Amino acid sequence: MAAQSLLGLFTALLLALSAPAVQAQVTVLDEAQDAAPADPAAPPPPCGTQPFSVARMSWPSAELLAEIHARILAQEYRCEARVVPGDLAATGSAMGSTGQPAVAPEMWITRIAEVWNAGVEAQQVRQAAPSFAETQLESWFIPGSVAASQPELTAASGLLAALPAIQPEGKVRFISCPPDWACSLINRNLIRAYGLQDALEIIEPANRFEMDTLIAEAVSRNEPVVFYYWRPNAILAQFDFKPLDMGEYNEEAAKCLARLACEAPKPSAFASEPVVVALSEWVFAEAPVVASYFGRASMPLAEMDRLLAQLNEPGATVEAVADRFVAEKRDVWGPWVGSAPPVP
Repeated sequence: MAAQSLLGLFTALLLALSAPAVQAQVTVLDEAQDAAPADPAAPPPPCGTQPFSVARMSWPSAELLAEIHARILAQEYRCEARVVPGDLAATGSAMGSTGQPAVAPEMWITRIAEVWNAGVEAQQVRQAAPSFAETQLESWFIPGSVAASQPELTAASGLLAALPAIQPEGKVRFISCPPDWACSLINRNLIRAYGLQDALEIIEPANRFEMDTLIAEAVSRNEPVVFYYWRPNAILAQFDFKPLDMGEYNEEAAKCLARLACEAPKPSAFASEPVVVALSEWVFAEAPVVASYFGRASMPLAEMDRLLAQLNEPGATVEAVADRFVAEKRDVWGPWVGSAPPVP
């Protein structure tokens, strides 16, 4: 009997000592069951299982695009999108080797062609939509008042016939870019190609600030003027300007226009530079709905011009301008989301 009592006491002691461990195991199992998805067949998260980071480059249009896309992803797809600092070469290299960041909304791929092509060949990165709806980023422009008085003047090829009516006496000023920029040489050769040497007075400002000042002063004085500019850019939204159709791009003509000794220049549009929404390849596989969104997300240049103008207002911030765009411009970004219902 004494032996049985001792055995019972020993058994009870073992059970008491092992109770916390047993209880801990039960707790871990319960927590694991709670954490497990209720439906094993449920679709994956809309932004995939990897971190979804959005590269914010250091220039204003790219900053705005990064913040705008991050907000739309959070609002429409419930994605935890995180905006991170970006740089063309470094971001392109990282996307091509590690798959992060997930998206770079304004990637100028020809400027990092070697890095970009290596990432594409490695099947680590791919372009979605063009960053902007229009691909012709450089052009000649005329003020809206000139366009209104000369409605037939829609192309650079029509300047020779229209300029005498715009300014009967003297030459019309052509505001080009600084003389150490490549566009200054191209503009000089283009003026020769269109036979406008005797109709235009070429003005080459010393720098970007002087270039903007000359254009703004000409508009404020209601002066007929023709000028070179590029987009997206705030000044084109601050004043009323119309781009002139530069015709088709001709590769051989463009090569001559870029040379100092171009004996017989011929008209050509400026070369269009590919600017794309770059996606890490895994986004297409793990987050196809979001990849489709970026496949439609091309910002109209006129809209970006307006956003840049807002950013120049006193006290404006990139974040505030992005908030305002998402809140007020669903007519612009709604088609990017498409017809699919938002993620609950």
